[in-house]
Amino acid sequence: MALDAGNAIPRFPANFLWGVSTSAHQIEGAGGRGPSVWDEFSGVKDGSTAEVACDHVNRYREDVALLAGLGVDAYRFSVSWPRIQSPGGLDFYDRLVDELLAAGVRPVPTLFHWDLPVGLDWLERDTASRLAEHAAVVAGRLGDRVSKWITLNEPAEHTLLGHALGTHAPGKQLLFDALPVAHHQLLAHGLTVQALRAAGATDVAITNSHGPTWPSSDEQPDIEAAAFYDTLLNRLFAEPVLLGEYPDGLGELMPGDVAADLKVISEPLDWYGINYYAPTRVGAPQGAEINFGGVTMPAELPFSVREIEGVPTTDFGWPVVPQALTELLTTFTSRYADKLPPVVITENGCSYEGLDDQSRIAYHATHLQALHRALEAGVDVRGYFVWSLLDNFEWAEGYARRFGLVHVDYATQKRTPKASYGWYREVLRAQHL
Repeated sequence: MALDAGNAIPRFPANFLWGVSTSAHQIEGAGGRGPSVWDEFSGVKDGSTAEVACDHVNRYREDVALLAGLGVDAYRFSVSWPRIQSPGGLDFYDRLVDELLAAGVRPVPTLFHWDLPVGLDWLERDTASRLAEHAAVVAGRLGDRVSKWITLNEPAEHTLLGHALGTHAPGKQLLFDALPVAHHQLLAHGLTVQALRAAGATDVAITNSHGPTWPSSDEQPDIEAAAFYDTLLNRLFAEPVLLGEYPDGLGELMPGDVAADLKVISEPLDWYGINYYAPTRVGAPQGAEINFGGVTMPAELPFSVREIEGVPTTDFGWPVVPQALTELLTTFTSRYADKLPPVVITENGCSYEGLDDQSRIAYHATHLQALHRALEAGVDVRGYFVWSLLDNFEWAEGYARRFGLVHVDYATQKRTPKASYGWYREVLRAQHL
């Protein structure tokens, strides 16, 4: 059966977890919280800020009602570290969790989603311990009602975009000198797992972004460049967590007592979150600066990202390749075998304009078919979260990209469910029969 948006969504297991995702900085608004590195970042393309965003901190009841109407099992959100540092900041999450539970929606908090408080720096080892302290505070307050936790979201992107290339906050352009940022985030993950376990948590994961890396040709330089890119974006963040080791000698470039740190980083997990958007086609360096997908890549990088030809793209320019999700999951299952816990797709989504968003419906339909093929191939996948519930502040793109099932008029804060919201609601109704 071809991957076709016109085909019905296959039946998933009865205990499969269906959800949607957001993050604090992208939807909450700044009221009642301290500043994060994103508030000081000047590289947002449309000059906008997340000062108001979707005003979720004041409109969360309306947004939970949208979740209830959608019929999801779970809602993945992030806990703003700068908000927790402010007086009364935890009160908001108390109210949010209670509202979710009253609506029959399971809360799935992420403890760090890129909004690092001003004054902290991932180049400093101490930041890892500070995140674990933050986790202990949050779990101490919410742990009686929250069982499913995520430590960090996408440390690869926060390292690459925020610290190596400088296109995300905090805007550092360190290239490979950003590797300590990766190590300290991974260490923070392990310490946070320990803090959550100490608070009684029994359902803990990390969320990493992953995607297949395809060489641009069968020439050896392109194959080697693609393998290196795969190491940096996939293996560097998966293998310390799953195997307790760094790939390809990268551990020698990391600071501190790496062997001791890896024992912490590889604390056992109950599941493994994967954010999937697209594969990447990679070739040998071309000796020139490249702008790809809104990201400027300098000429001195030992690889170059190339266009995947012959496939549709989103409004963001990202290739739409659902079958690569099947490839990713089967590859991870064969590569890591019994070291890979059950997988949950914690983000999958696309940017398209308009309320009658048939392209978004096709995107999710074909990706769910691809996910089911992975399930049939033996991948232990336990859930799927759409990114995102709401249109929101899309980091360096500002408000120029819309990923939501629900349209947000940023001038009035009016929420309008799109066609994709109704489609996903019907998918969930059919799955829950």
